[in-house]
Amino acid sequence: MNSSLVEETAELNQYVSNIFAILTSNDEQGKMRGNKNNFIDIIQAGQEMGFTVYVLPVEHLTLTRKQLRGYVYHTSTKRWAQKLMPFPNIIYNRIPLRSDEETDAVKAKLAACQKNSDLILFNPTFFNKWELNRWLRRSKVTKAYIPLTRKLGSASTLEEILQQHSYLYLKPESGKAGKGIMTIVKKNNNNLPYRLNIQEKTYSTTFNCSNFKKLWARIQQECGTVPYIVQQGIPLATFHNRKFDLRTLIQKNGSGNWEITGLGARIAGSTSITTHVPRGGSIDEPLKLLTHAFNTKEAHNIIDKASKVAIKIATQIERSANYRLGEMSMDIGVDETGAIWFFEANSKPMKFDEPHIRKKSLQRIFQYSQHLLKP
Repeated sequence: MNSSLVEETAELNQYVSNIFAILTSNDEQGKMRGNKNNFIDIIQAGQEMGFTVYVLPVEHLTLTRKQLRGYVYHTSTKRWAQKLMPFPNIIYNRIPLRSDEETDAVKAKLAACQKNSDLILFNPTFFNKWELNRWLRRSKVTKAYIPLTRKLGSASTLEEILQQHSYLYLKPESGKAGKGIMTIVKKNNNNLPYRLNIQEKTYSTTFNCSNFKKLWARIQQECGTVPYIVQQGIPLATFHNRKFDLRTLIQKNGSGNWEITGLGARIAGSTSITTHVPRGGSIDEPLKLLTHAFNTKEAHNIIDKASKVAIKIATQIERSANYRLGEMSMDIGVDETGAIWFFEANSKPMKFDEPHIRKKSLQRIFQYSQHLLKP
């Protein structure tokens, strides 16, 4: 055995339980993918709560080994280093790309992790928008908050829904952060009755179509082979003529129960059709925006109701998914009448920029992990 391996093996003996691995993937050059600043925050929060935390590329995950090659972060030098680490008690899936997660090799590893009684894996996979819709429609409680949604399989499906609703959203089933979203507005008694808005990086492009055939041709061109859903458009409440929605983070607490960690608001950019910050949206205070759209009392009522709805939805998603979840973010709409609507959920939430939400969210990850590790 070479000297470096002896040193690493000896160092492993200092570790006991509470071994927490952040699962990611490697790129083509063998370098770890993912938001490294986020990983650093998670590592430091875990260490403060008595965990040994490291980043584990899924390519290095072998269930038959007691030691795995992972990445550790040295605060003093602000550098990452590869190191031999103990096999984790808990794996937290933060593989950033669906394409990596959906390979046969990775799917097999994640499935094996879920079956391993000595290992705890939570948030094992990305959500799919169509699956979420199916899961939430199974419950009378959650069904009431779901806009009419169909798979965009044919022109006839779209035409049928346009007869019921003149304002629609088209979304990729596996989309993220607003990428690929389109809207359709139908105006009767108009020479160009169909208006198609296509979300670009931070703005939207508009196409006016004289007939449905031309609209469908343009949509097919934009969708390509990507599966889409079509969803009833909701007339959202506005702040100075800009639409906004609520972004909530729901996590399991130290008792293993769902709890709201934080509620934020996102305002659509002036040339954007979504409220996602990477697409030109901006962050603001929910109470301020809701008070502007309604009044102070109603704003508090809406926040309270939205929080309760989010818990109900998270519970139903986990029940239907039939795998362990520890957190999710959720986009919730408030329409012009104050009614609550569910738009989407993300099993790998982007970090919230609001400092009080961010700090609490990091602590919650490990409070829930402590709960999971209780004998």
